[in-house]
Amino acid sequence: MKVIVTSQCMGDRNCNNLCPEVFEYDEDQLKSTVKFEEIPDQYKEVCRRAAAECGADAIEIVE
Repeated sequence: MKVIVTSQCMGDRNCNNLCPEVFEYDEDQLKSTVKFEEIPDQYKEVCRRAAAECGADAIEIVE
């Protein structure tokens, strides 16, 4: 599974708060980024939750 943060990201950092193991905030781009190319199994469900809760619909899940 891959997770992509699109350019629609508003930088509210909800995903960072929900799962700091996967998401980090890029101060230069003013948006969240993903730390992994492939998401480890233990973080897949929380990534799906982050995508569902993203107010900007900026998190894409690729299975």
